[in-house]
Amino acid sequence: MTNIGNSSTPGAKGRADTSPLLQSARFFTTAAQFDQLPASSWPEVAFVGRSNAGKSTAINVLCGQRRLAFSSKTPGRTQHINLFTVGLGGVTAGLLADLPGYGYASVPLATKQRWERFIAQYLAQRQQLVGLVLIADSRHGLTPLDWTLLSYASPAALPVHVLLTKADKLTRSQQHLQAQSVRDDLQRNAARAGLMAPISVQLFSATKRQGLLEASQLLEAWLRPVSEAEPAPPLSTAPPQSSGPP
Repeated sequence: MTNIGNSSTPGAKGRADTSPLLQSARFFTTAAQFDQLPASSWPEVAFVGRSNAGKSTAINVLCGQRRLAFSSKTPGRTQHINLFTVGLGGVTAGLLADLPGYGYASVPLATKQRWERFIAQYLAQRQQLVGLVLIADSRHGLTPLDWTLLSYASPAALPVHVLLTKADKLTRSQQHLQAQSVRDDLQRNAARAGLMAPISVQLFSATKRQGLLEASQLLEAWLRPVSEAEPAPPLSTAPPQSSGPP
């Protein structure tokens, strides 16, 4: 049975630090289709969310960088997966995957269908994936498109962490109500969507740095950094590396 975690308590005042592991993130490569993804034995965590939900901002704040993840000037147009390495002491510990945003109304149907095929294949077949971070606007909760995305991940039985962004736009009482509403929604409908792995929910604000420590700790637990005493196998760079995100 799916375990819906309660991780919705607003952060305390003050600046919450993110982890040194995430701060080490560096752009690695980009892929426009599944066979362009690099072969790797490293654990991989994917970030996905609707356009304008604040996915790029969340990634940048979690990694303590301003322009690691880029937002497209035309939301929904970017159809690539961008990969970033993380690791300390020169030892790669894992990968972060920034998936293209979805749900922007002006994207042509053919583009939407191509994105759906690519993402569905990635989430179901990418064996290195150890967790999925779903970015959702706290003011709107989970939309039908978010549920479609979650259904793509169900065959892989990935643990899911729902990051409810833009929490600073809500009052404290509204934050509590919205987080509880999302947990209730997941409790009612997760099994129907085939989601049997653990699911957790938390409030997040990049502006107020709310929830940074909590999200960072979860990501570190998923990535499980390798020890410097254990030499790691080389990371295959089958697709050509580019100098930055498209």
